[in-house]
Amino acid sequence: MPLPSRCPFPLDSGAADIHGETAALRVLGPAARVVLPGGVPAWSVTDPGLVRRLLVHPRVSKDARLHWPAYLDGDLPSGWPLQIWIEIRTVQTAYGPDRRRLRRPLVPAFTARRVRDLAPRIEETVSELLDRLAEAARAAPDGIVDLRAHFAARLPWLTVAALVGLPETMYDGFQAVNDSVFETNLSAAQAAAITAEVARLCDDLIAVKTEHPGDDLATTLLDTHREGLLSDQEVPDSILMLLGAGYGTTACMLDHAVVNLLTHPDQLELAVSGRVGWEQVVEETLRHQAPVANFILRFPTEDLHDETTGMTFARGDALVINYAAAGRDPAVHGADAGRFDVTRATTRDHLAFGHGAHYCLGAELARLEGRIALPALFSRFPGLDLAVAPDRLTPLPSIIFNGHREIPVRLEGNPDTWA
Repeated sequence: MPLPSRCPFPLDSGAADIHGETAALRVLGPAARVVLPGGVPAWSVTDPGLVRRLLVHPRVSKDARLHWPAYLDGDLPSGWPLQIWIEIRTVQTAYGPDRRRLRRPLVPAFTARRVRDLAPRIEETVSELLDRLAEAARAAPDGIVDLRAHFAARLPWLTVAALVGLPETMYDGFQAVNDSVFETNLSAAQAAAITAEVARLCDDLIAVKTEHPGDDLATTLLDTHREGLLSDQEVPDSILMLLGAGYGTTACMLDHAVVNLLTHPDQLELAVSGRVGWEQVVEETLRHQAPVANFILRFPTEDLHDETTGMTFARGDALVINYAAAGRDPAVHGADAGRFDVTRATTRDHLAFGHGAHYCLGAELARLEGRIALPALFSRFPGLDLAVAPDRLTPLPSIIFNGHREIPVRLEGNPDTWA
């Protein structure tokens, strides 16, 4: 990608080259003016130090309804494809006391003990999915199977769907809209249709959980609503947020971990041999390929000047936190920051799950899934290999999630050994 000579820099709605884009933006400074898909102006914050300071700053809000003049004044384009991500009412779009209120009912499900208790279930799911992967490969005429669909995406989906309490009959419908709702190159009509389908599915789920409550997050949210602590909108919006965040981030992490290991056999050997722990593989993947490339949006509640960088943001400016850029910052990770290296000393110094009070609730669950899934996959299929050249993998058309549409692989070896 050619380096831009001036701002604002238009972000590619199809996200064909996220890291080429972030390298170009980094040249423009710690933050650069950009144009979001749909023609909306914003800042892209790429410097990890500045990212940290903005994430913990008490005068930076995520609530467009309170603090974004472009939204309040009706200046956004009609049918803006990213509108759902500012209108949704969840912990990810709230400010101050509202953020704490929306976060509170979710915290118990993600304590260290509760996450550890999920390990046996995740191990069982991984084993079942690997069986199905082998079956799919045997059934394919050319032996090629999509690892993302059958494994990297399916494991986190089954995990989060069970946590939320989806009936199995709703699994595929919700997964389909989650696969579409984060695409940032949608037309206004496509975005509206997906939003309507999300609302229908959430209404159906709420009706089911009202009639048949369970030990799950959907029931917890409904109980909290009955106590008057969540609004009618906040319940379905929180369900959508939990499903999307718990699914998309982990799916992209597993996706990139597998692709990186298959394209760097020396790194794979370090992990398989035990010379480097699988937790290190997970952390380097999170650094090297942040699953959330860009977090949309934050807004200063007053003019804000950062003394360290000299940057000034006006009250109500839209800020995009560019996690993909922060993870490859040369000042933190060295001149080879773009290289995947599981022995890197700074591997754990990343911001893929946020920072401070905004640290992702599901971070440890995602890590646990990675630590269980990756060694199981490469132990079961030691001959696993990409069926296409790495540069032929198609990125997800999303400036939000960083992953691939599919990962065609061959399991290789003797099928009798896959059982």
